[in-house]
Amino acid sequence: MPTAGYVAFEALDPFFQVVQEGLNGFVDGEHYFDTIAEDVLFEFRYSFPGWPRSVRGRSNLMALYSGYGNNIRLHRGDALVVHPSKDGRTVTLEYEVHGKIVGTGAPYENRFASIVTIENRKIVRWRDYMDSLAAWTALNPRS
Repeated sequence: MPTAGYVAFEALDPFFQVVQEGLNGFVDGEHYFDTIAEDVLFEFRYSFPGWPRSVRGRSNLMALYSGYGNNIRLHRGDALVVHPSKDGRTVTLEYEVHGKIVGTGAPYENRFASIVTIENRKIVRWRDYMDSLAAWTALNPRS
């Protein structure tokens, strides 16, 4: 169930939930977007057509994710493994998401590793690695 104020992002709720579980105790905020610093830097360490390599700022990240549900709807996030640094300032998350491609109904299965830097209990940097081939194949089925 989406948190009030974030209903537009409900297609991503399983992602938000698995990440919140992984960052529990390291960040403050009821919803994923509440845990992110205003001037956050997100780096997407993969090339995917139409997706930027980096985004600066919480509002820009929210704008980027606002159309996600037009293409993919997630129904589960799992396989979470959490690797915190000794000082808790950096947390590496491994996880998977599962869903459907909106336009075709094809399954969407993807794996991620995210390296999260935390200051003052907020995310200030996020380096994201995903299985680009899984995303490309799901969004571009062979005819």
